Amino acid sequence: MEAQQQLRWRRPKILFLDAYDSFSNNITALLTTLLDVDVFVLPIDEVLPRLDGDDTSNDSEAFRRELSHYAAVVCGPGPGSPGNDADVGLMSRVWGLADGDLLPVLGICLGFQSLVASCGGQVRRLQRGLHGMVREIVHRQQPWRLKDSSEEKTKTTQDGEDIFCGVGAFKATLYHSLCGDIGQDTVPDTKWAEARWQPSLACPDLLPLAWVEEDRGGGGKPERILMAVKHRTRPFWGLQYHPESVCTESEGNQVILNWFRKALQWNEEHGRGATVDGSVEGGANHSARNATKPSLLSTSWLPPPRSENWWESLEVDPVLHSVTVPLPRGMQVPEVVELVDPEGSERIILDSANATASASARPDVRGRYSIIATGLEEALRIEYHTGDNYATAKLKSLGGLPADLVQRVPLGSHGSIWGLIAVFHEARHLEATELAEVPFIGGFMGYITYEQGLSDIGIQANPLRQHRRPDVCLVWVTKSLVIDHLAGLIHIQKLNAHGTDIDSWVDKTESRLLSSQPSQGRLRDCILPRKDAQQSATYRPLKTRRPSRSTTFQTPMTKEYERKVELCQELIAAGESYELCLTDQTRITRPRSDSDGERLAASGDTGIQQRKRRRSSLLALPQGSWQLFKTLRTRQPAPFASYIRLGAATLVSASPERFLQYDREGRCSMRPMKGTVRKSEAAATLCQAERILHVPKEEAENLMIVDLVRHDLHSICGAGNVSVPHLLKVEEYQSVFQMITVVEGQLPAAGKEAKARYTGLDVLAASLPPGSMTGAPKKRSCELLQQIEQHQERSLYSGVVGYMCASGRGDWSVTIRSLFRWDDEDHFVVPAEGGEPERQEVWHIGAGGAVTILSTPEGEREEMFTKLAGPLCVFAEAG
Repeated sequence: MEAQQQLRWRRPKILFLDAYDSFSNNITALLTTLLDVDVFVLPIDEVLPRLDGDDTSNDSEAFRRELSHYAAVVCGPGPGSPGNDADVGLMSRVWGLADGDLLPVLGICLGFQSLVASCGGQVRRLQRGLHGMVREIVHRQQPWRLKDSSEEKTKTTQDGEDIFCGVGAFKATLYHSLCGDIGQDTVPDTKWAEARWQPSLACPDLLPLAWVEEDRGGGGKPERILMAVKHRTRPFWGLQYHPESVCTESEGNQVILNWFRKALQWNEEHGRGATVDGSVEGGANHSARNATKPSLLSTSWLPPPRSENWWESLEVDPVLHSVTVPLPRGMQVPEVVELVDPEGSERIILDSANATASASARPDVRGRYSIIATGLEEALRIEYHTGDNYATAKLKSLGGLPADLVQRVPLGSHGSIWGLIAVFHEARHLEATELAEVPFIGGFMGYITYEQGLSDIGIQANPLRQHRRPDVCLVWVTKSLVIDHLAGLIHIQKLNAHGTDIDSWVDKTESRLLSSQPSQGRLRDCILPRKDAQQSATYRPLKTRRPSRSTTFQTPMTKEYERKVELCQELIAAGESYELCLTDQTRITRPRSDSDGERLAASGDTGIQQRKRRRSSLLALPQGSWQLFKTLRTRQPAPFASYIRLGAATLVSASPERFLQYDREGRCSMRPMKGTVRKSEAAATLCQAERILHVPKEEAENLMIVDLVRHDLHSICGAGNVSVPHLLKVEEYQSVFQMITVVEGQLPAAGKEAKARYTGLDVLAASLPPGSMTGAPKKRSCELLQQIEQHQERSLYSGVVGYMCASGRGDWSVTIRSLFRWDDEDHFVVPAEGGEPERQEVWHIGAGGAVTILSTPEGEREEMFTKLAGPLCVFAEAG
């Protein structure tokens, strides 16, 4: 082992300067696997410590010392412009190093532009941005070019140092709206073939290595876009394109290999060791970090138990009690809920509402399992409000008796809410081999808001935020039903605390289900095929009704939304973002139903309000949230639908998008969804939809999020453990066609320190908020969207809903195509004609789309209203 460690220390080390891009981890993974090196990451705005506490030292000296550890440096991509010092930070210091401190450097995208600017070139806007576009890279070493005798004359003695030596033709992904200008536009067409490979008068120190000539249409000449350069006297190279993108062809890898070979050669010739001693690995003498994040379990710990911490001892060492029965013929998920838990005031339902779709639909599009959580009033709940330094543990009842236990849990020893959740979950881990195929046997279920995701990437909540609503609300579910729609079975499950008596809930629930159709016998822990498992249930025609007169709708203003689209495009053109996922909200105000578990009464002229809780039937009033859910799942059956009623929050969702799924073996899968076309005469079949969606705008929109998701997965899974088995696929849903990509990852295997292992929660925490709801780069895009959307909270919309099973599995969906409400927005309105005050509730529906440089304001507005239409129309049908 010691010999292996010494060998590891002898591997070359590369420093990656991170400009907060959402593709950075893809680059570090490429460098690690392709070059067999160790990569360390340093943010461009890192404040380096002074040397050995010497107050007379400065940042420049500290930076030079940092660089001495590495064989080479890579200046990465990022948002912004090299003209803004804050956007490039430490990159500027690299280009300005004294001759005695030089080392090989490769600039990529923003790093490339920063190099050009440092050598006297200009950085200007392209005629139109090329984010997500795939283009052929024309370079000086392509074999077909050298056959031309006129081209042969342009070869110089420096060609032997060309990093494109031996590289054939290849295409690469571009992510830029700015370009390096070394005077290429001043060269006459008649001299361009020769001059494009020569240093220009404007930048005599830069040797051009590659170009893209972009046809802009209209009969004009192509736009000349510089793609690669080499400094004539210093070991600096630059690439404008993205070598790490999933759509960059593998031939481009040879460019990176050539660069590093040249870098090591330069180090040897100039007396720099090509390797680094072990002090970098130890971390005592450097500031950069490993490219892979540490696991939550390795950085969080539970303090010694204290008697007052009642929540710590709950549900430890659980034992599973389960029974499997046939799913009564024709019974749908809402009917199961109404049968087994008609009086529950709170509930979580994860519903594969389109499970009975046609047999030709793919299983992962249909969905297979639905999960019903019951007994939530008796379950431990952990809530967290973004920005707090504590979480709150709650328990309404214990042993069947009211408890109303509430305790603040400091996050100090956990580092974050995710550290707390990780150690709590780990202490209750359960290997349930007898139900290996069942996705959920008990564990955490709940929601996470978009604002929590913002906090996770370092964006603070709006300081004007006045409420105390939970941004994380997770319930430790011990009673659940899992419906296997494909096999036609229901698994009734109860997690019992170790040493406690098994209660009768499982048996009572079994009896209720069997009595609903006595002819079907009892099955225990077995899977039997069911001939009609994929048959659609018969529904009575819905009666469409107009909303009551007191229901009001506040939808986005058409011209205002289009103006926001134009603002997004201006920011994209300026290089501030590659893609911005713009959203807006519709607000519906209507009379409150008493069927959602709480009644609010007004008394006297003082407006004093008294809250009175009561348990109520789901079927009490047709216009309640439960009826909205039933209506939406009928109109828009989706594989990741959900109904949540927890505390003050109510969510009704028909989401078609899986965010993250992981299994007990550490396999992770994400399904970013970008590119939507509404079903119509022109898009009635999958073949027609594919022709519509497989166009540059839609593919670029999806590709940008795919590379972002790869970046998120690489941050936990590490180099070499992320793949893309399905790219840019079109799938059919009830009312739309969607373009999706499947990105998969494998968590690192547990080492000697099993307690410090990675879990699916690590990936979840590292991936929020969902990239399909932000744009790229994620952090800068979210900051811009806050301004554009005028700090309007997205709340549950754009967040995620799902579960973390005690067995180690997990599944989360993106909260889209949904409607939600909060109890604290309820208010009273006195009718104009007088009488008793009427309680009003407020519902929100979020909708939007990804704005790219190829978008049109009209097209984005139409897409937003298309997505809004489904959830909005349920108010007309529910009354």
